Amino acid sequence: MDIMEAMRARHSVRSYTDAAIEGETLAKLEAEIAVCNRDSGLHIQLVRNEPKAFDCMRAHYGRFSGVRNYIALVGRKDERKLEELCGYYGEMLVLAAQALGLNTCWVGASFQKVPNVFQVYSDEKLVLVIAIGYGETQGAPHRSKDAKAVSKAENAPAWFTAGVEAALLAPTAINQQKFFFTLQGSAVSAKSGLGPFHKVDLGIAKYHFELGSGKGRAVWL
Repeated sequence: MDIMEAMRARHSVRSYTDAAIEGETLAKLEAEIAVCNRDSGLHIQLVRNEPKAFDCMRAHYGRFSGVRNYIALVGRKDERKLEELCGYYGEMLVLAAQALGLNTCWVGASFQKVPNVFQVYSDEKLVLVIAIGYGETQGAPHRSKDAKAVSKAENAPAWFTAGVEAALLAPTAINQQKFFFTLQGSAVSAKSGLGPFHKVDLGIAKYHFELGSGKGRAVWL
């Protein structure tokens, strides 16, 4: 499965089997995390075989079950774009995980912090986590807005349209899709509206747009 196939196949999964993440899959996932940390300056960490974070009322209310593994998205408090970076590089890991045969779900509040299972230094903060493992199902597609509701362009080129369509596949908090892309000449501006984790959502959507458009990071104003 290549990254574009992973984008189309990936859906949020809240229930997991007890199959362990190990062997070559684990090695490749840890390598992807190392690359993301190197490129972003974040302190992303994989937590395995730790069921306590999702053994709480909030997790049960969020309909999570069997979650024993998760990715902690941690970064410096003084990083101006911390939430957006967590969204961008977190989604990079989400799609890499999908390509490895794993399932995932972004989690903003439906978990509890467990002491001493990952590091958060005094100048850092935990932004959110990503549940990861082998899902009991492959999830289901979310409802999506129309492209015109999240973008503006006159005589939109095919690459812009493809980027917007890819962004609409991006997971967002409570499926709010409060991002907006505007074509300005040959470049694009991206903004987020208000709402829970809207800056994280913007980072996720921007990564999807880059992949769909084929323009990479060079697309942004």
